[in-house]
Amino acid sequence: MNNIHAIILAAGKGSRMNSSKPKVLQILSNNTLLGHVLSQAKPLCDKIHVVYGFKGEQVQRKINDSSINWIEQTEQLGTGHAVMQAMPHIEDNSISLILYGDVPLIKKATLADLIHKAQQSGVALLSVVLDNPTGYGRIIRKGKQIQTIIEQKDANNAQLNINEVNTGIMVVHSQLLKQYLSEINANNAQGEFYLTDIIACAVADEQIISSIISKNQFEVAGVNDKVQLAELERIFQKNQATKFMQDGLMLKDPSRFDCRGNLNFGKDCEIDINVVIEGQVSLGNNTTIAPNCIIKNVKIGNNVVIFPNSIIEDTMIDDNVSIGPFARIRPQTHIKTHAKIGNFVEVKKSIISENTKVSHLSYVGDAIIGENVNIGAGVITCNYDGVNKHQTIIGDGAFIGSDSQLVAPIKIGKNATIGAGSTITKAVPDNQLSLSRTKQTSLKNWQRPTKK
Repeated sequence: MNNIHAIILAAGKGSRMNSSKPKVLQILSNNTLLGHVLSQAKPLCDKIHVVYGFKGEQVQRKINDSSINWIEQTEQLGTGHAVMQAMPHIEDNSISLILYGDVPLIKKATLADLIHKAQQSGVALLSVVLDNPTGYGRIIRKGKQIQTIIEQKDANNAQLNINEVNTGIMVVHSQLLKQYLSEINANNAQGEFYLTDIIACAVADEQIISSIISKNQFEVAGVNDKVQLAELERIFQKNQATKFMQDGLMLKDPSRFDCRGNLNFGKDCEIDINVVIEGQVSLGNNTTIAPNCIIKNVKIGNNVVIFPNSIIEDTMIDDNVSIGPFARIRPQTHIKTHAKIGNFVEVKKSIISENTKVSHLSYVGDAIIGENVNIGAGVITCNYDGVNKHQTIIGDGAFIGSDSQLVAPIKIGKNATIGAGSTITKAVPDNQLSLSRTKQTSLKNWQRPTKK
């Protein structure tokens, strides 16, 4: 039986988050909690059903996935009640995988193993052994066989000493699930329909309950407040960092590294502390990123050095480039081979060609800069007239003197020189010196102001 239906329970408000957003929309590593669960369930399942409640329209809008069957739970009467809402949409000849929208670190491999167990036995659940099981439903076994699950508030003292607890994640043949859900009731301390009560129904039906005991408590941990969210964020980042290092990436301190997207890298790359990776990032071979950099949606070539405190977004960087420190490279920029972008330089929507240097304190926006150009300190391309953006084109071999303003739209010719301190408003011919300065004057009788 390969017809797998995922039922993801995502109706909770999450009041302990103290947030205007539903709990399942809280962010872990640039993805929602529900998004993480979906990413693991989708490859395994033929159909995804999400049971929503609090601010459900906001959840649907954020996830924005037309393949999901959204099911509203108008009253929150327990986990069993939530699963009941999905039953009219579940085919009898399917297998139901029950998940939770606030358990973000669950692994696809674990779910695949659980599905395989249920295909053999009909019912399989995932448990975990905790040093402190307070608050969780206890797994009651007779020998190795699971007999029932007792919730914390209904447990006696002996049962409270049991350390194996229910994660809530289970896989059940859908026809059996429908049968057992019809047999449970709300006669308990909470007055709710517990999904866990179906286990006792299955045992009474002489159904064998298969199980997997998770070896990683964080894989099955739910998120109820910002403290737990931060804890799982660090676990998620630690797991990623470990995998990257095993694949050959040098991280100076994996506890001070964050990848909030997808990172690909070549050989002998090195990333120092407090670097944040976002979106889609790829590194060539022998590339180094110094401390305190933010890299988002960037393709970086071989032998590139990113110096400290630089921010780079939506950019292509070719081989043998150096950037920073304190540089900001904004979207739609292409920095070509052997170019240099120095300290306190901002580049936006520009092409910086081979062997060109923009070394200090400059702004380059909406520009096409040729090869072997030198941009002096404090140079600005004045690309905005208050309404529209305009382009600056600088030919190969040009030299732009320090503290010059290039008022776009403008074209600077090949091998042209702009004298320092010039404001250039007209096209500059090839191979010529252009400058704009008033005559220097010295006043003999001028006196420096004194402090009053």
